[in-house]
Amino acid sequence: MTADCSDNDQPSADDALARLMEGNQRFISGHTEVPTLEKELLLEQAKGQQPYATILGCSDSRVPPELIFDAWLGELFVIRVAGNVLGQSILGTLQYAARYLHTPLFVVMGHEGCGAVEAAVNYQFEGSRHPNKIEFLLDNIAPAFGDLDETAPRAELLKAAVEANVRRTVQALRDSPEGQSQMEHGVKLIGAIYALHTGRVRFLE
Repeated sequence: MTADCSDNDQPSADDALARLMEGNQRFISGHTEVPTLEKELLLEQAKGQQPYATILGCSDSRVPPELIFDAWLGELFVIRVAGNVLGQSILGTLQYAARYLHTPLFVVMGHEGCGAVEAAVNYQFEGSRHPNKIEFLLDNIAPAFGDLDETAPRAELLKAAVEANVRRTVQALRDSPEGQSQMEHGVKLIGAIYALHTGRVRFLE
């Protein structure tokens, strides 16, 4: 692999997070700034990419990070998988973003109403069954539920499960040798939750 660009012009992790927050606010308020796909802009983008943030999000069709953060082509490096879970190919993609694209900010973004997380709750607490490939996915989510109160009201349980899943993935990245190395160089790893009803992204402490 070779680098697409250097990290000389990259913002700090805090500046990158501020850009995401500002973009989400424009999205919520209906004052987006993303330009149209004009030929000249496409030609400029074809020269290379220098995303300021990497987003690991869910495949849910209602949760497109580029729209949510009012971001243009080349600004976000996006990985999407049901339940925003880790796997070897996901880890490899994240490592590529860190080593060759030099993104200063990594965000694991879950969302309210996540079908994969709800399926994992049913699988973990109610013994529901699914085809084996789906259960493989759920086996990657269910360990996040160790501290949840399965007797809580359903809506509260699902909300807590979404956040627990995000936090577990963030912690796994922080605990990895690659994550620790990146954080030593100023990279920020953070979790976030997207609200389907309002469009707002809540960043986790």
